[in-house]
Amino acid sequence: MSRVNEPGPAPSPLRRQLLIGSALSGTSMLLAACGTTIPGLGGLGGRSESPAAPMPLPDAQAPGGKLRVGLILPLSAGGNVGAAAQSLKNAAELAVSEFNGSEVGLIVKDDRGSPDGAAQAAQEVLADGAQIILGPLLAPTVQAVGQVAKQANRPVIAFSTDASVATRGVYLLSFMPETEVDRVVEFAASRGKRSIAALIPDSAYGNVVAGAFQEAASRRGVRVALIERYAAPTVDAGVKRIAQLGGQADALLLPVNAEGINAATAALSANKIRMQLLGTAAWDDPRVLQNPGVQGGWFAAPDKAGYANFAGRYRAKFGMEPVRVATLAYDAVFLVNALYVKYGAQAFSDQVLTNSEGIIGTDGLFRFRMDGTNQRGLAVFQVNNGAATVVSAAPRAFAPGS
Repeated sequence: MSRVNEPGPAPSPLRRQLLIGSALSGTSMLLAACGTTIPGLGGLGGRSESPAAPMPLPDAQAPGGKLRVGLILPLSAGGNVGAAAQSLKNAAELAVSEFNGSEVGLIVKDDRGSPDGAAQAAQEVLADGAQIILGPLLAPTVQAVGQVAKQANRPVIAFSTDASVATRGVYLLSFMPETEVDRVVEFAASRGKRSIAALIPDSAYGNVVAGAFQEAASRRGVRVALIERYAAPTVDAGVKRIAQLGGQADALLLPVNAEGINAATAALSANKIRMQLLGTAAWDDPRVLQNPGVQGGWFAAPDKAGYANFAGRYRAKFGMEPVRVATLAYDAVFLVNALYVKYGAQAFSDQVLTNSEGIIGTDGLFRFRMDGTNQRGLAVFQVNNGAATVVSAAPRAFAPGS
């Protein structure tokens, strides 16, 4: 990932035009939620902090807006996947209801969590006139939808975190671990950490993190002291090898979630390892933050203000908590509506979708790359007393030339 600069300049004129254009459709509440001030925005009819009653939702199978948008999700899947799909669908519908004069009409299809179901759903939404497809959620289904959409010359904005399914025309709006690792290593280097070890799970997620760590360290001139992979819960052997480094490492990357944090920190304590801990957004969980072993640690994640605002509106409408990734569908609808309002028929060209200036959504600054992956402007948090406090704010603009 390219370097993200620290908070600095206000949005450039081009991005201001896009955001102001979206405000004409009542989408400026995203900017308010993120604390963004856009010069000249006043009086353009944006949403207030206390919104009026939402507009009726369009029929998912008979879109009322001018812009037909396919939304493909594993709605009939069981467990966490199905729950996430329903929350994403709700968030997309919330976005449509909140945008006064929205151009978006959603065409919602269930991919059943399978590539065959996803391909069929893609064919159906395209037959119904979809100009762009949002979703699906799982990597194999994203690949299937992308193949169908490419034949029809229609872009896809999907929600998988698997960068291997991203490509030109299939853009991932997910939270990418590569960006999180890059940001926390960048911050650690800025605080004088020159030699970093890593204790990484032996998993698909761990493979991505390990590769991103090596790349980020190389870019920052940081020495990789050691990378230890482990198969949970057998963390002890790896921790003992890290302990043998002595003073050769001054920070330790520990990209572990709540399920593994207790074993990892207990082993670190037992081996008397005392160094600065670094984490990813997997730490953004009360169960991790309350662990005594991570107090004082740093981790990279999206700024929380926008999500808190979104979650409150979601709860008010649906009477339940959203899943954390629900903002992806909300921001996807916001983005396609704003682009369509500004650019019309050219809204979904590769050139427009990969504009290097990016856009500010619920979770802050983001942009798509030509290879289909994304880059986000993330904050860095420090864990203290069971809570996370910002120690390096999320940037409001990408560094020129990055």
